[in-house]
Amino acid sequence: MCADDRQWVPASGQEWVTLEQLSADGMGVESSLAEEGLVELHTVPKIGIGQYSKLVCTARGNVLWDPLNYVDTDAAATVSSHGEVVAIVASHPHMFGAQVEWSHLLGDVPVYVNAADAEWVMRTDPVIQLWSGTLEVVPSLKIVQVGGHFPGSAVACWRDGAEGRGVLLAGDTIFPNNDGATVGFMRSYPNRIPLSAAVVERMARTIDALQFDRIYGLLQNLIQSDGKESVRRSARRHAEWARGDNDHLT
Repeated sequence: MCADDRQWVPASGQEWVTLEQLSADGMGVESSLAEEGLVELHTVPKIGIGQYSKLVCTARGNVLWDPLNYVDTDAAATVSSHGEVVAIVASHPHMFGAQVEWSHLLGDVPVYVNAADAEWVMRTDPVIQLWSGTLEVVPSLKIVQVGGHFPGSAVACWRDGAEGRGVLLAGDTIFPNNDGATVGFMRSYPNRIPLSAAVVERMARTIDALQFDRIYGLLQNLIQSDGKESVRRSARRHAEWARGDNDHLT
């Protein structure tokens, strides 16, 4: 993974750490309510890029989306306090790190991995189940393969979110920008490798078929409303620049 062109490694080189070491150093997981039915989880202190996991709470069971790369018994207990977890799903391989450990601490919950990205699973386990295309683990939450960042990159569309207008959990499949109104489409975010116009237009068509208004990214990046139009507008802009339509402005 660290040798892949999507990844960035500091000049000092790779550093490896265990869950046990992180726990001994005082690492923990904190939670907060993003909105009714949606819990955010993050590590304290920050590890890696400081990503946030989402717990979608539904009447038919809860789904842990983009599991954190750290977990301990206290973190698992916090998640379990919101109800039974019936599935764990990562948007892309950068979030695979501790998914099996999360599963074991939550009662061997199924971990769904997109088949197109199965080669990136470094810890195999019977809890891992492969999927492709569309996955509906609970009636109100649909996981959709979009591709782009990785071939199996996915989004989760939660129909009951945003007061019934729908929420898109985007991971890194698309990236809500700092302006709160547009999104980015990249093969690599740290290395600034863009996707082609054709791929972005394909991704936008797939996402456009979903019903949502609000978008949550992997960090605390958020598009509060009008998220669907934001994806459309951002895809058009990206495709125009990638094709060279605006070269006369450069």
